[in-house]
Amino acid sequence: MTEEQTPKTDTPPTGSAEADAKKDEAAKPAPQPSLDDVKAWEGYRVDDMTGQGVARVEGVFVDTESNEPAWVLVKLGRFGKTVPISIRECAAAAGRVWTPHDREVIRNAPAVDPGMPLNREQEKLVLDYYGIPDTVGRGAEIKDRAEGAVTSRAAA
Repeated sequence: MTEEQTPKTDTPPTGSAEADAKKDEAAKPAPQPSLDDVKAWEGYRVDDMTGQGVARVEGVFVDTESNEPAWVLVKLGRFGKTVPISIRECAAAAGRVWTPHDREVIRNAPAVDPGMPLNREQEKLVLDYYGIPDTVGRGAEIKDRAEGAVTSRAAA
């Protein structure tokens, strides 16, 4: 059979092993910031997806089992409420933290007391508000924990 007579397939070639490895690496979730990194964000301005300032980072809640950062706590205005934003939905650089949520979503998020831990049900309310299912991220981490279990607390 000549090259012109070779049957065509809809399956793209897999390429080199190196290309396949890069594709597999790209599919992995991005590494999460360390607790020390997130603690350094305290006082940073929080910008919404349009770049508009919404709040300031006030603290961080960590998972009670792994001690890994779970929530960035942001304060809305000088005398405003404190709301959590999933650490997986934040990126920081140059003294700012960006989140994909717009200003109104953040302002209407459930408030938390930064001095009190969150139990599983409280976290589920926050996750539901942001539309994060229990099959990924923080939702998957806490879904099998006991009802009423404390799942996150202020970082020490």
